[in-house]
Amino acid sequence: MELPIGIKQLISEIKDLCGAEHADWAEVFEKTFADTIKNAMVEDENGIFVLTGDIPAMWQRDSTAQVRPYLIAAKDDPETAAIIKKVLKRQFFNMQLDPYANAFNQVPNNQGHQTDETEMGPWIWERKYEIDSLCYPINLAYLYWKNTGDTSIFDENFKLAVEKAVDVMRTEIHHEVSPYKFQRFIDRPEDTLVNEGTGPDFTYTGMTWCGFRPSDDACEYSYSIPENMFAKLVLNQLHEIYTQIAGIEDDDLAGECSNIAEEIDQGIKKYGLIEDQAGKQVFAYEVDGRGNYLFMDDANVPDLTSMPYLGSIAAGNVIYQNTRKAALSKQNKYYYEGKYAAGLGSPHTPEDYVWHIGLAIAGLTTDDKEEQERILNTLIATSAGTKMMHEGFDPNDPSKYTREWFSWANMMFCELLLAYFDKTINK
Repeated sequence: MELPIGIKQLISEIKDLCGAEHADWAEVFEKTFADTIKNAMVEDENGIFVLTGDIPAMWQRDSTAQVRPYLIAAKDDPETAAIIKKVLKRQFFNMQLDPYANAFNQVPNNQGHQTDETEMGPWIWERKYEIDSLCYPINLAYLYWKNTGDTSIFDENFKLAVEKAVDVMRTEIHHEVSPYKFQRFIDRPEDTLVNEGTGPDFTYTGMTWCGFRPSDDACEYSYSIPENMFAKLVLNQLHEIYTQIAGIEDDDLAGECSNIAEEIDQGIKKYGLIEDQAGKQVFAYEVDGRGNYLFMDDANVPDLTSMPYLGSIAAGNVIYQNTRKAALSKQNKYYYEGKYAAGLGSPHTPEDYVWHIGLAIAGLTTDDKEEQERILNTLIATSAGTKMMHEGFDPNDPSKYTREWFSWANMMFCELLLAYFDKTINK
């Protein structure tokens, strides 16, 4: 696709701001910011399908992150806004097809993981249920409205998808009655759910159940705290939409969203708070309602570190600050250090590999410009000369990395660089 004028102007502006001092930042920004539109988007009658990169599928989560920084240009450029609107159209088309699926094919070609034991279909690439697959597109629609003022996205396509999303979130508060099951019969245990596909044992908490993490790895305990915090945020955003947007007012649905959000919030407060090794109160990563909990953080978003970035909590919140400090330390077994970088990794990639997304989120959750500058320099220095971001990389040898083309990581670098120059998204 051709670059809209608003994107071209923003690239030019950032290049000028980088100047000679940060010419390397400008070079990578120009390449990565344009890459998603030029190489990852395919338009058809269902909207714009967004490839995640070197996997020929569209993830609901990834595609949101891939276009989110474009909201800055969309504020003043209808052409950029139109692209985001078409991405949203496709996301809500996908959600109507199957609200439990996380990744989709462009056309009904039966590609992807068709041998998984779940309710697969020809449009579905993968059907791992992750709460964020519902939350991210709704959050993007909300941010699109807040940044452009355009309410036309809240059409019948949106409403039908949202009704399915809210129904799933409500159903999964009582997962024992859910129709959802998932099994994949391979050697990697992170790719399947135990208990014949229903997931680990759990007890009612008021939170909504989650099968898989944003990494697409199975949850160890079925109530993800960052996912539930994101769900609470999005449900409250839906309440605002359904009470303030003329033409789609729905007091019943708005009330249902508020009720679920409140139930989730009470569950987080009751089950989601623990003490770290220093005796400080922090958020758990996952809990089961039976007294078991897991403290860790994973570079995939939503995670504990990213909560203020998403808007789920204020950055200055004391419990968040305690949590962030613990997550970005050796208290978190997926925090890795090496010669060239230190940051969040993931069990989804080799041990000791740091993620570019994790580094970018650390930068996007601090106001310290010197720290942001250091992280931007680290991102550039660990791109292995490709001028593109990757998934995980060896912090002692960045030439060893996963994902040659990972558009989500590229756009996280761009969003951090934009934030460094105080160009941010209205929330």
